[in-house]
Amino acid sequence: MKEMNQQELLEALERKGEPLVVFFYTPLCGTCKAARRMLEVAEHLLPKELLIAAGNVNMLPMLVNTYRISSVPALLVAPADRSKAPHIYYSMGSVERVLDYIRSVTS
Repeated sequence: MKEMNQQELLEALERKGEPLVVFFYTPLCGTCKAARRMLEVAEHLLPKELLIAAGNVNMLPMLVNTYRISSVPALLVAPADRSKAPHIYYSMGSVERVLDYIRSVTS
């Protein structure tokens, strides 16, 4: 998982042809820490070419407003076809659910 700033994330979201997963969190959020661990496990089971990024919502005001991130942890999954709107997932109950969600959007 690659930590990215607002500009890097905006550029990655504009790139077409490759799916993107962005994990939104805040540093003091305990639930975010548990979700990050689940996503790190899931990352090992996903294709290596899938970019999984992370961003602290406190440093991403434009992205939070644009995608209306209402709570953390949140997982934004942008399909390779950027004409389709990204999906935002808030309920990360298990590694299996996270994997199923990412696979359903990126495949």
